[in-house]
Amino acid sequence: MLLKFFQPIDNFIDGISMYRLLLYYLLALLFVAIGLSALGDMHYNPTQIALSASIAVFACWIINKIFAYIFEAPINPESSLLTGLILALIIPPTLQNFGILFILAASGLAIASKYILTIGEKHIFNPAAVAVVLTALGPRQSASWWTGTTVMLPFIIIGGIFITRKVRRVNMVITFLVITTITTTVLSITANSNVFTNLSSMVTSSPALFLGFVMLTEPYTSPTTKYKQLWYAAIVGFLLAPQVHIGHIYTTPEIALIIGNIFAFIVSSKTKLFPILRQKVVIASNTLEFSFIPDKKLAFKPGQYMEFTLPHSNPDSRGSRRWFTIASSPTENLLKLGVKFYKKSSSYKKAMLAMDQKTSIVAAQIAGDFVMPKNASKKLVFIAGGIGVTPFRSMVKYLIDTKQQRSVRMLYSARTESDIAYKDVFEAANQSFNMQTFYVLERQSSQLPNNQTIIGSISSAVIRQYIPDFKECMFYISGTHHMVEDMQIILHELGVHHRNIKIDFFPGYV
Repeated sequence: MLLKFFQPIDNFIDGISMYRLLLYYLLALLFVAIGLSALGDMHYNPTQIALSASIAVFACWIINKIFAYIFEAPINPESSLLTGLILALIIPPTLQNFGILFILAASGLAIASKYILTIGEKHIFNPAAVAVVLTALGPRQSASWWTGTTVMLPFIIIGGIFITRKVRRVNMVITFLVITTITTTVLSITANSNVFTNLSSMVTSSPALFLGFVMLTEPYTSPTTKYKQLWYAAIVGFLLAPQVHIGHIYTTPEIALIIGNIFAFIVSSKTKLFPILRQKVVIASNTLEFSFIPDKKLAFKPGQYMEFTLPHSNPDSRGSRRWFTIASSPTENLLKLGVKFYKKSSSYKKAMLAMDQKTSIVAAQIAGDFVMPKNASKKLVFIAGGIGVTPFRSMVKYLIDTKQQRSVRMLYSARTESDIAYKDVFEAANQSFNMQTFYVLERQSSQLPNNQTIIGSISSAVIRQYIPDFKECMFYISGTHHMVEDMQIILHELGVHHRNIKIDFFPGYV
């Protein structure tokens, strides 16, 4: 039921990159705030809001260019714009009494933190949060989180649902809100204060929702796997409660987030690579495999993904960053990506096609829980759709190379045989540990054996016939967004428990 409810939202956001969607969201909040202020529903006038936002955005943009030049780092224009907009929405938009200096100082500190407050070339803190913490300690100028008002609440919630759905961190945000609610309730009762008043204030007049939707979910400063994300959300949620203090210092939203960032840094992958393209090879119809030489040893689990930043001119709405599942096995020296190209490809993919050995690309953030269970006796079923087969190529190659014997079957959906990628690896797996692969094609193939070919689509009938013990299996699903959701619905209808269904997700197959 929930999957069907979210389908219209998913259809809308599927073709927009995560960062571009956040950019639209923040701009929308800014324009809404300006409109409401013109109606007299905000504490600040439209001119103040517009000018302070313009100063913050321009300052972050130009300071980022300066630091990128000094550190010889690739520029991601969206990053500085997002930082500027977040600062504009949490710093009071006053232009008197050092207001402009506060905005400029916060902008400079936020951008500088991305380049200076790093370990292993990975920045530790949310840039906007660390900036307002430092300005509070130094010039004693504090963020007011002025967007946390009743009139802004509907707009924050509506856009926030789109953001959390896009990054698939709904459970993280829910955990954050539940923990801060529980903490506020318990501490209010302990202090004999009005619980209802405190909870009402937390929802309608606090930064909780903006912090949760926009800053808590920031990929670079939050954990990359599910359970660590929930612990991270719980820590920040606890510290956000207004009654919580460390010694004589009461925690603020930015302090709560900074402490959470420290936890996230400790428990998360710190990998950042500057790989060099070695070769591009056609592996299926309109599909290329990119092989990169990493500049350092890469440690990951089969099935995980990374974020790749490819700076290029005139990026479209899908941006200059993309998540790709790693197609190579940890046993291989090269970093491999399998990429499908379409007639109306994004500017990012056009830039990929034009790549050569001199092209700069940055790979970071090893992430994902789409990995094989530690229990080697568990029966596994891989369901792949199109280029969604890449994590299975990584897993299967790893099993071959490490000589593991696991029960693995795969249903691989493609339009025709020419759309099948990595068939050689799956054939080798059949010889190595008797893995069975069934190709589900729209049209009959003349090359594949009949006992390996299914004409049509993956349905409940197909699963019953080819995976008769499906209730004993763990299912892994990877493919287009619609394909993944359809498979989840089919498996739920067959009675497969949700704990035995794992889906591969990264924000957008665009």
